[in-house]
Amino acid sequence: MPAKRKALSAVSEVVKRKTFTSRIIPAGKATPAPPLGPELGQMQIQIAAFCKDFNEKTKYYKPMIPIPTDISVNPDRSFIIHLNKPPLSYFIKQAAGAKKGASRSGKQVAGIITLKHVYEIAKIKGTDHEFALLTEEEMCKKIILAAKPIGIKVVKDISVQEFAEHQIERAAEIEEEERALEEQRMSKMLRL
Repeated sequence: MPAKRKALSAVSEVVKRKTFTSRIIPAGKATPAPPLGPELGQMQIQIAAFCKDFNEKTKYYKPMIPIPTDISVNPDRSFIIHLNKPPLSYFIKQAAGAKKGASRSGKQVAGIITLKHVYEIAKIKGTDHEFALLTEEEMCKKIILAAKPIGIKVVKDISVQEFAEHQIERAAEIEEEERALEEQRMSKMLRL
Protein backbone atom coordinates (compact mmCIF):
# COMPACT_ATOMS: atom_id res chain seq x y z
CA MET A 1 0.00 0.00 0.00
CA PRO A 2 2.74 2.56 0.79
CA ALA A 3 4.37 1.75 -2.59
CA LYS A 4 1.13 2.64 -4.40
CA ARG A 5 0.92 5.93 -2.53
CA LYS A 6 4.49 6.77 -3.44
CA ALA A 7 3.82 5.96 -7.10
CA LEU A 8 0.63 8.08 -7.12
CA SER A 9 2.47 10.88 -5.37
CA ALA A 10 5.26 10.75 -7.96
CA VAL A 11 2.79 10.76 -10.86
CA SER A 12 0.82 13.69 -9.42
CA GLU A 13 4.09 15.58 -8.87
CA VAL A 14 5.06 15.12 -12.54
CA VAL A 15 1.61 16.23 -13.68
CA LYS A 16 1.85 19.30 -11.46
CA ARG A 17 5.22 20.28 -12.91
CA LYS A 18 4.20 19.90 -16.57
CA THR A 19 2.97 23.19 -17.97
CA PHE A 20 0.80 23.89 -21.01
CA THR A 21 0.04 26.87 -23.17
CA SER A 22 -1.92 27.49 -26.33
CA ARG A 23 -0.93 30.17 -28.81
CA ILE A 24 -1.72 31.13 -32.37
CA ILE A 25 1.60 31.53 -34.14
CA PRO A 26 2.07 32.53 -37.80
CA ALA A 27 3.46 29.64 -39.85
CA GLY A 28 7.22 29.82 -40.32
CA LYS A 29 7.49 33.03 -38.30
CA ALA A 30 8.28 31.93 -34.74
CA THR A 31 10.93 34.31 -33.39
CA PRO A 32 12.42 35.03 -29.96
CA ALA A 33 10.91 38.53 -30.16
CA PRO A 34 7.87 39.52 -28.09
CA PRO A 35 5.22 38.37 -27.44
CA LEU A 36 6.27 34.73 -27.99
CA GLY A 37 9.88 34.86 -26.76
CA PRO A 38 9.23 36.27 -23.26
CA GLU A 39 6.32 33.87 -22.70
CA LEU A 40 8.44 30.86 -23.65
CA GLY A 41 11.28 32.20 -21.49
CA GLN A 42 8.97 32.27 -18.46
CA MET A 43 8.15 28.63 -19.14
CA GLN A 44 11.88 27.78 -19.14
CA ILE A 45 11.86 26.70 -22.81
CA GLN A 46 14.95 27.08 -24.95
CA ILE A 47 13.55 29.71 -27.27
CA ALA A 48 15.93 29.18 -30.21
CA ALA A 49 15.26 25.43 -30.23
CA PHE A 50 11.50 26.01 -30.08
CA CYS A 51 11.56 28.54 -32.94
CA LYS A 52 13.69 26.24 -35.11
CA ASP A 53 11.43 23.24 -34.39
CA PHE A 54 8.19 25.18 -34.98
CA ASN A 55 9.42 26.79 -38.19
CA GLU A 56 10.58 23.39 -39.48
CA LYS A 57 7.19 21.81 -38.73
CA THR A 58 5.30 24.64 -40.45
CA LYS A 59 7.49 25.06 -43.53
CA TYR A 60 4.84 23.34 -45.67
CA TYR A 61 2.27 26.06 -44.89
CA LYS A 62 2.16 29.41 -46.62
CA PRO A 63 4.06 31.92 -44.44
CA MET A 64 1.93 33.88 -41.97
CA ILE A 65 -1.02 31.45 -41.89
CA PRO A 66 -2.20 31.44 -38.25
CA ILE A 67 -1.50 28.06 -36.65
CA PRO A 68 -3.13 27.21 -33.29
CA THR A 69 -0.31 25.59 -31.33
CA ASP A 70 -0.44 23.65 -28.07
CA ILE A 71 2.87 23.58 -26.21
CA SER A 72 3.54 21.29 -23.27
CA VAL A 73 6.70 21.68 -21.25
CA ASN A 74 8.21 18.84 -19.25
CA PRO A 75 10.12 19.34 -15.99
CA ASP A 76 13.41 18.71 -17.85
CA ARG A 77 12.64 21.79 -20.06
CA SER A 78 11.92 19.64 -23.09
CA PHE A 79 8.75 20.52 -24.96
CA ILE A 80 6.15 18.96 -27.21
CA ILE A 81 4.55 20.99 -29.98
CA HIS A 82 1.10 19.99 -31.21
CA LEU A 83 -0.09 21.84 -34.30
CA ASN A 84 -3.75 22.19 -35.24
CA LYS A 85 -5.21 23.33 -38.53
CA PRO A 86 -5.73 27.09 -38.96
CA PRO A 87 -8.82 28.54 -37.19
CA LEU A 88 -12.30 28.19 -38.67
CA SER A 89 -12.45 31.93 -39.30
CA TYR A 90 -9.32 31.70 -41.47
CA PHE A 91 -10.80 28.97 -43.67
CA ILE A 92 -14.17 30.72 -43.88
CA LYS A 93 -12.63 34.05 -44.94
CA GLN A 94 -10.36 32.30 -47.44
CA ALA A 95 -13.29 30.44 -49.02
CA ALA A 96 -15.25 33.69 -49.24
CA GLY A 97 -12.33 35.64 -50.66
CA ALA A 98 -12.70 38.12 -47.81
CA LYS A 99 -9.61 39.89 -46.49
CA LYS A 100 -11.43 40.83 -43.32
CA GLY A 101 -14.76 40.19 -41.68
CA ALA A 102 -17.69 42.57 -41.42
CA SER A 103 -17.20 45.55 -39.15
CA ARG A 104 -20.94 45.59 -38.41
CA SER A 105 -21.90 41.97 -37.91
CA GLY A 106 -25.44 41.19 -39.02
CA LYS A 107 -25.67 44.36 -41.10
CA GLN A 108 -22.92 43.72 -43.62
CA VAL A 109 -22.04 40.77 -45.82
CA ALA A 110 -18.25 40.47 -45.95
CA GLY A 111 -18.34 37.45 -48.22
CA ILE A 112 -20.35 34.53 -49.54
CA ILE A 113 -19.60 30.81 -49.34
CA THR A 114 -21.55 27.82 -50.56
CA LEU A 115 -22.50 24.61 -48.77
CA LYS A 116 -19.74 22.90 -50.76
CA HIS A 117 -17.21 25.23 -49.10
CA VAL A 118 -18.71 24.41 -45.72
CA TYR A 119 -18.38 20.69 -46.38
CA GLU A 120 -14.75 21.01 -47.51
CA ILE A 121 -13.84 23.06 -44.43
CA ALA A 122 -15.59 20.47 -42.23
CA LYS A 123 -13.49 17.70 -43.76
CA ILE A 124 -10.28 19.61 -43.04
CA LYS A 125 -11.11 20.90 -39.54
CA GLY A 126 -12.79 17.65 -38.51
CA THR A 127 -9.33 16.11 -38.09
CA ASP A 128 -8.39 18.49 -35.24
CA HIS A 129 -8.53 16.88 -31.82
CA GLU A 130 -11.00 19.47 -30.51
CA PHE A 131 -13.55 18.44 -33.16
CA ALA A 132 -12.81 14.71 -33.22
CA LEU A 133 -16.08 13.73 -31.55
CA LEU A 134 -18.31 15.72 -33.93
CA THR A 135 -20.04 14.16 -36.91
CA GLU A 136 -19.69 15.81 -40.33
CA GLU A 137 -23.19 17.25 -40.01
CA GLU A 138 -22.42 18.75 -36.59
CA MET A 139 -19.15 20.13 -37.92
CA CYS A 140 -20.96 21.76 -40.88
CA LYS A 141 -23.47 23.37 -38.49
CA LYS A 142 -20.59 24.68 -36.38
CA ILE A 143 -18.98 26.24 -39.46
CA ILE A 144 -22.24 27.89 -40.53
CA LEU A 145 -22.63 29.33 -37.02
CA ALA A 146 -19.01 30.54 -37.05
CA ALA A 147 -19.52 32.29 -40.40
CA LYS A 148 -22.39 34.48 -39.21
CA PRO A 149 -20.50 36.76 -36.75
CA ILE A 150 -17.73 37.29 -39.33
CA GLY A 151 -20.34 38.51 -41.79
CA ILE A 152 -20.00 35.59 -44.19
CA LYS A 153 -23.26 34.50 -45.82
CA VAL A 154 -23.78 30.78 -46.52
CA VAL A 155 -25.82 29.99 -49.64
CA LYS A 156 -26.72 26.79 -51.44
CA ASP A 157 -25.18 27.89 -54.73
CA ILE A 158 -23.81 31.07 -56.31
CA SER A 159 -22.88 31.98 -59.86
CA VAL A 160 -19.45 33.34 -60.75
CA GLN A 161 -21.05 36.61 -61.87
CA GLU A 162 -22.91 37.10 -58.56
CA PHE A 163 -19.73 36.36 -56.65
CA ALA A 164 -17.70 38.85 -58.73
CA GLU A 165 -20.36 41.55 -58.27
CA HIS A 166 -20.30 41.01 -54.51
CA GLN A 167 -16.50 41.24 -54.43
CA ILE A 168 -16.62 44.61 -56.23
CA GLU A 169 -19.30 45.94 -53.85
CA ARG A 170 -17.34 44.71 -50.82
CA ALA A 171 -14.11 46.35 -52.03
CA ALA A 172 -15.97 49.68 -52.26
CA GLU A 173 -17.40 49.20 -48.72
CA ILE A 174 -13.94 48.47 -47.28
CA GLU A 175 -12.46 51.51 -49.03
CA GLU A 176 -15.21 53.74 -47.60
CA GLU A 177 -14.72 52.30 -44.08
CA GLU A 178 -10.97 52.86 -44.24
CA ARG A 179 -11.48 56.43 -45.44
CA ALA A 180 -13.88 57.11 -42.53
CA LEU A 181 -11.41 55.60 -40.04
CA GLU A 182 -8.59 57.73 -41.41
CA GLU A 183 -10.73 60.86 -41.09
CA GLN A 184 -11.50 59.92 -37.48
CA ARG A 185 -7.80 59.46 -36.71
CA MET A 186 -6.92 62.77 -38.28
CA SER A 187 -9.62 64.65 -36.37
CA LYS A 188 -8.38 63.14 -33.08
CA MET A 189 -4.83 64.21 -33.90
CA LEU A 190 -5.98 67.75 -34.64
CA ARG A 191 -7.75 67.95 -31.26
CA LEU A 192 -4.55 67.10 -29.43
